[in-house]
Amino acid sequence: MAGFSLEQHGIHVNNVLRNLGSARLYEEAIRREANTSISDTGALIAYSGAKTGRSPKDKRVVKNPDSEKNIWWGSVNVPLDQHSFEINRERAKDYLNTLDRVYCVDAFAGWDPERRIKVRVICARPYHALFIYTMLIRPTEEELASFGEPEYVIYNAGQFPANRLTEGMTSETSIDLCFESGEMVILGTEYAGEMKKGVFTIMNYLMPKRGVLSMHCSATADLKTARSSVLFGLSGTGKTTLSADPNRALIGDDEHCWTDTGIFNIEGGCYAKAIDLTPESEPEIFQALRFGSVLENVIFDDEDRHVDFSDTSVTQNTRGAYPIEYIRNAKIPCVAGHPTDVIFLTCDAFGVIPPVSRLSPEQAMYHFISGYTAKVAGTEVGITEPEATFSPCFGGPFLAWHPGKYAELLAEKMKQHNANVWLVNTGWSGGAYGEGKRMKLAFTRAIVDAIHAGKLADAPITPDPVFGFGVVGDCPGVPREILSPRNTWADKDAFDKTARKLAGLFIDNFKTYEGGVSDAVKAAGPSR
Repeated sequence: MAGFSLEQHGIHVNNVLRNLGSARLYEEAIRREANTSISDTGALIAYSGAKTGRSPKDKRVVKNPDSEKNIWWGSVNVPLDQHSFEINRERAKDYLNTLDRVYCVDAFAGWDPERRIKVRVICARPYHALFIYTMLIRPTEEELASFGEPEYVIYNAGQFPANRLTEGMTSETSIDLCFESGEMVILGTEYAGEMKKGVFTIMNYLMPKRGVLSMHCSATADLKTARSSVLFGLSGTGKTTLSADPNRALIGDDEHCWTDTGIFNIEGGCYAKAIDLTPESEPEIFQALRFGSVLENVIFDDEDRHVDFSDTSVTQNTRGAYPIEYIRNAKIPCVAGHPTDVIFLTCDAFGVIPPVSRLSPEQAMYHFISGYTAKVAGTEVGITEPEATFSPCFGGPFLAWHPGKYAELLAEKMKQHNANVWLVNTGWSGGAYGEGKRMKLAFTRAIVDAIHAGKLADAPITPDPVFGFGVVGDCPGVPREILSPRNTWADKDAFDKTARKLAGLFIDNFKTYEGGVSDAVKAAGPSR
């Protein structure tokens, strides 16, 4: 939209290109960005430069009296003073004002009309504009005409570094949020995922204030009843892959909210890991990476532009972003009824968590607050192989409030709507990482299918002697011998030792949170 002004935001560039469609952004990217290309399936191929994953250690939140008591301060939300934020914001604006054109994307976060927020992204790269245009909810022409002023503005000046001498800076990268002014500033990183997760962090702050649970999860719905299922998990645990289910309606692959009427997706697109992607392994995602989609940091053949998804010479964190409607069974608008099942996905690098277990309400709260998984190679800067970690609420890097706030809301929702809760291991079996093998996707799909069909609700369970949860002993499509992880290890003593080691890590980690939970929840954890 030529002639659109951003003067109210301190951007004095005459050529503001607002909400360009995919074709125009393709043209802009090809003409103005080095190394940008188009794949043989029609996706835009772009590169994020030195940063090919998020930089969580460089995230900052402005410490303000109006929100200070609400924020979970610490390594996730590192405080930044107002003056330093204003310096970084001015630095971003100064950079954007040196350009002959900037891109503006106005869109919504949240499919619920009563709870969605208006977001404006101002950026320098067409690739970034197409990415966020894809990942947020695209307004109709009528909605765009009446959009007005946004509630949050993101200044993406990622090509320009932060000043290391600015108080509170520890590198040339800084991702800063100010809840009071409704602004976010990105400096020193061109990884597009910072915008996506910045919006999620904003929703993680706003929604609990309204009694709404924001969740790092994928979601699907039954095709007949519209009752839903949610799958929690960090990047790499299978949220996107398992939500691309041809037998269910897709609500979304990563970020949702649970209200008093049901669930809604925060986003208008999906962001899938592309490593080793094939049409046989993940047909829904493979076919979605066509015109209007973005492929990040992939390697392709110079002659025919065919992408080699097995080539990780740029990064293991190759990604594809595509509009959610590119999934054939996506439910538009992306809303559904209350979940019948809540599934916690964990990528267990120790190889001792069963493929599927049923959790009591107290165990559900314990494991939700614990958020055990493994960081998968490439998802964050510096991670080159799976690393055991605990991430509260299966989304610690994106929380704004203390984890207990989200746990209380989840407990309330699960109890009110009688949801079953499951722990599903998509990680290792037959040994720890380096010895065992990653759980077959076909087995995990069979487990999730059985959960959705209600076939595990009355399945026989055996209490795990260390962790206490109910290990499911029979599941259609899954060999019985792998349902008990101890059976898959050749060295049973090594298994027992490893299980006790992981239990100890759970116990030590939970000490941080046990002051805010009941005795029943504390007792629901493992024993050494």
